Amino acid sequence: MEADIVVVGAGPAGAAAALGALHEDPSLRVLLLDRSDFPRDKSCGDGIAPHVLTALAEVGADDVVDGWTPLTRLELSHGDVRVEGAMEREVHVVPRAVLDARLVERAVAAGAELRRHRVTSLATDPLVVSGELGARVVVGADGAHSLVRERLLGRRRESRALAIRGYAPVTPALRGRQVIRYGDRRQPSYAWAFDRGDGLANVGYGELLPGEGRGGGSGAGAAPSRRLLLDQLEHLIPGAAQTGEGWLGHHLPLSTWRWDQPDGPVLLAGDAAGLVNPMTGEGIYYAVATGILAGRTAAQAVRRGRPDAAGAVHRTRVRGLLGRHLRHTWLASRLTQSPRVVDAGITAATRDRRVFDTLVEIGLGDGLIDRHLATGLASALTRPQKASRAPGSG
Repeated sequence: MEADIVVVGAGPAGAAAALGALHEDPSLRVLLLDRSDFPRDKSCGDGIAPHVLTALAEVGADDVVDGWTPLTRLELSHGDVRVEGAMEREVHVVPRAVLDARLVERAVAAGAELRRHRVTSLATDPLVVSGELGARVVVGADGAHSLVRERLLGRRRESRALAIRGYAPVTPALRGRQVIRYGDRRQPSYAWAFDRGDGLANVGYGELLPGEGRGGGSGAGAAPSRRLLLDQLEHLIPGAAQTGEGWLGHHLPLSTWRWDQPDGPVLLAGDAAGLVNPMTGEGIYYAVATGILAGRTAAQAVRRGRPDAAGAVHRTRVRGLLGRHLRHTWLASRLTQSPRVVDAGITAATRDRRVFDTLVEIGLGDGLIDRHLATGLASALTRPQKASRAPGSG
């Protein structure tokens, strides 16, 4: 037996799983595997929602954003329809090269053993990783192209988006805010610019891959290429693509109506579990929250001598935390395939501060489609209004 728990992947989900396990039982041997050395870059919007820090506080790691300037303002727009306002809670924009390395440091400090290792296989009877590393429980946190997930569930057709990310100098129009501007291709498709607070902004553009939905405007049938993604970014946020650098692309396995986790001693977390907000592409909160749950569940299963029961427990806990939210975000993603609904949502947010807050929660954390949003959408669809003002400003 190489370890009590082997965690495959040391990104936010994997590091959080190690932290969750060792917070539950510091005596466990937790092996944290990743094919890369840290720090390393990762394509992402870098947005850290307050929900992430709330989850990390439970395992003593909410200091990973220290030194980075928080943001409180958000702009949403589609063409001439625009709303900007203050969010209820501040967010941070921290490069993944910094965030992931800090999380790994916290996991190692808690007692995890970090090892550079590219996982090549997973056997379940007995439980062995790469033909050599035995474990009582394995946590698959190995990202969008997860080997662990494929071993458990096989190859599945799932909705995916494609995005590209870079870093550009902050302009006065982007300073101090998160900016999201929807495009006219396959919805949801949008460009973003998130001020890091250090003179640079995380900028990028993403859209649903062909065949993954309906809606969108002219050109919606063209497969997105690097050039197309950068052209769309430049069109929606002028200057971002021209001045940006460090471009990285990535696929996003989008969450569906119902999340599944097989029985047994192998658990899934984060992108490897297909947990990415289908409306916004946000995934760090899901990764951290489900990683911590996986780690705790794994530790409890080892302590009780019942590793085979871990999968059922993890499934119940994740559904309890995110089940309703995932159903609501799936519905929201289907509704926003219509540009009219995108416009209606932004318009409703200009009329009612509660709608603005609900949209933020659905996009960043654990929000639901409530009566204020539903009523606001219905009203805006029947009585459209183009506006550019802060929500609740009268």
